[in-house]
Amino acid sequence: MALTRDFRDTVMERARKDPEFRIGLLTEAIECVINDEINVAKELLRDYLNATIGFQELGTLTKKDPKSLMRMLGPKGNPSLKNISSLLASLKESEGVKLHVQALR
Repeated sequence: MALTRDFRDTVMERARKDPEFRIGLLTEAIECVINDEINVAKELLRDYLNATIGFQELGTLTKKDPKSLMRMLGPKGNPSLKNISSLLASLKESEGVKLHVQALR
């Protein structure tokens, strides 16, 4: 089911205003990568990027072409672990957060 434009606008507006929500988007995207929910992770990362630094700035941070990053996070994109790792490291640094994995039983 496709999301409506209004919902995406709402997510982006909240992410621009609420640092905890932005960190939540980024954290959830990373959890999705760990749990092999790559398509959901790519959607969350696109939303995060569109609400924050954008693909141009991410391209500068990762030294990758912004169009390649857009394709990588697009519905048909198949990012390598190296590319996802580089992207996430740049976003963590840009957001100014450190994330740690905690195992739960």
